[in-house]
Amino acid sequence: MGEEVKAIVPESVLKKRKRNEEWELEKKQKLEAVKKNNAEKRKLIFKRAEQYAKEYSEKEKELIQLKREAKLKGGFYVDPEAKLLFIIRIRGINAMHPKTRKILQLLRLRQIFNGVFLKVNKATMNMLHRVEPYVTYGYPNLKSVRELIYKRGYGKLNKQRVALTDNSIIEQALGKYGIICTEDLIHEIMTVGPHFKEANNFLWPFKLKAPLGGLKKKRNHYVEGGDAGNRENYINELIRRMN
Repeated sequence: MGEEVKAIVPESVLKKRKRNEEWELEKKQKLEAVKKNNAEKRKLIFKRAEQYAKEYSEKEKELIQLKREAKLKGGFYVDPEAKLLFIIRIRGINAMHPKTRKILQLLRLRQIFNGVFLKVNKATMNMLHRVEPYVTYGYPNLKSVRELIYKRGYGKLNKQRVALTDNSIIEQALGKYGIICTEDLIHEIMTVGPHFKEANNFLWPFKLKAPLGGLKKKRNHYVEGGDAGNRENYINELIRRMN
C-alpha cells in the first residue's frame, strides 16, 4: 500500500500541451526570421540613402564647376531643361469651362491648394497651358521634394489614403519596382526614374495649406505680378510657405 498512485494525464491534455509547444516554437522562429529580415533591410536602406546623398552632392558639385568654367570663359551656364514639375491648384470652380475642369481632374487637382508632381513632356505642357489661369507650377528642388514627401506624404494602398509612417507601406505598394523606402521614393521622383509613373500614382495628391502671407493676385499671371502660370524655380519659395 506504500506505493504512490501515479496520476493519469488524459491523452487530450497531452496532445494540447504538445500542440501548444509546437505553436510556441513556430511563433518564436517566425519572430526571429522577421527580426533578421528587418535588420538586413535596415542595412540596405541605410546603404541606399548614403549612395543617394553622394549622388546628389556630386551633381551639385558638377553644376558649380560648370558654372565656374562658363564664367571664366566669359559666358554663362544655362541649366538643362527640367524633367520634373510641381503643380499647385490656386483657384476654385467658379465660371470654369468643362474642358478645363476635366483637365484638372486628369491632373488629380480636384481641390484648391492640391499639389502633384508631373513629368515634363509635350502632352503635359499642352494640358498646363489650357489650365494655366487655375494653377501655378515650377521646378521643385530636392529640398522641396523631400519636405513634401516627409511632411505631407500619403500613399494609395488598396484605394485607401494611407500616411507614409513606415517604409513597409512603400514596400508593399512599390516593392516590385525596387522601391522599398522613402529615400527610394524621393530619388525616383526627383530623378524622374523608369518607374516614375508608378511612384507618382502611388503618392496621393498633396493637400497643402493656404500660403503664409497669402497670394498676390491669383487672377493674373506670375510675370504680370500675379500668381498663376509658370514660376520656374520660384515654386520652391511657395512650397515653403504652403508646407
